[in-house]
Amino acid sequence: MMNLKMLAAHLGLSQTTVSRALNGYPEVSEATRQRVVEAAQRLNYAPNQRAKGLATGRAMAIGHVIPVSKRHEMMNPVFGDFVAGASETYLKAGYDMTLSMTGDEDEADNYRRLKAKGHVDGIIVHGPKMADGRIPFLTGLDMPFVVHGRASDLDEPYSWVDMNSARAFRRATAFLLDLGHKRIALLNGLEFMDFAHRRRLGYKDALQERGIACDPALMFSEEMTEPYGYKATTRLLSLPEPPTAILSSSLITAIGVRRAIHEAGLEMGRDVSVITHDDDFSYLSNGRDVPIFTATRSPVREAGRIAAEMLLRQISAPDQPPETHLMEAQLIIGGSTGPAPKQT
Repeated sequence: MMNLKMLAAHLGLSQTTVSRALNGYPEVSEATRQRVVEAAQRLNYAPNQRAKGLATGRAMAIGHVIPVSKRHEMMNPVFGDFVAGASETYLKAGYDMTLSMTGDEDEADNYRRLKAKGHVDGIIVHGPKMADGRIPFLTGLDMPFVVHGRASDLDEPYSWVDMNSARAFRRATAFLLDLGHKRIALLNGLEFMDFAHRRRLGYKDALQERGIACDPALMFSEEMTEPYGYKATTRLLSLPEPPTAILSSSLITAIGVRRAIHEAGLEMGRDVSVITHDDDFSYLSNGRDVPIFTATRSPVREAGRIAAEMLLRQISAPDQPPETHLMEAQLIIGGSTGPAPKQT
């Protein structure tokens, strides 16, 4: 099996130069680095991660701490695709990934243990609330971290990757208004979560721009499940003035919305228009050739890749200022929207 000593001898370079080239040290020229990387790939050289960790003083692992409290909305499909994108980046960089479950009461202790034992070099923070105490805590702990999302009520700088939820839902609501819809319902996520707060703001801004007052009877906020979509839509359709369009914060919730519309003997896209947010899941497709739902689409797997790359840069250069990356959602036109039904 090819080891570092053999690779260095093959290239006629010192082991130190080869090691530094493979680990991206800036003092190695780009030409030398490229030559070493190509040779390593050609000869199937794989660095010993334990030795690499000892040499760099790093654990060569990234932590993902998962809140188990019911007051957090983790949305497992989103988390699964995000981690898939992040893990591809870790693998290429020679890092492992660790998952840790924690409750609200011992979350701070969990972070302290990870820091004290040196089990991870950095952390990805999931599901931020509007005022998220984990962010100032990790900053004070001097632990490299990147947040998947943002915390609106915090002013301090920190690294994050997020989708522009406000703009996406403002655009989706405006699209429905352009189709003639005036009674538009919002089935949102839990609104102490930052993404859901931003989505409501986008929805309300679009209505107010057209001089339409927000109707509390048309706005819901719950954990984003299929039963939630079904029950909320059933209730909406029983109103004296039911909505002609529904904006859903999750593709999973939208499946329940569609079930309720069909059970009411109505046709989605003709009698009731639906727009949902689609995180572009790898295993939950919004149709094949033609999308089932008109959707604001954002690739969560790509967000995982970007967050992982950002965190690895932070670990390599801890003195650099925090990075931020705001992703824009696409509006995908599907079969679930159409002109508002004519009043009879």
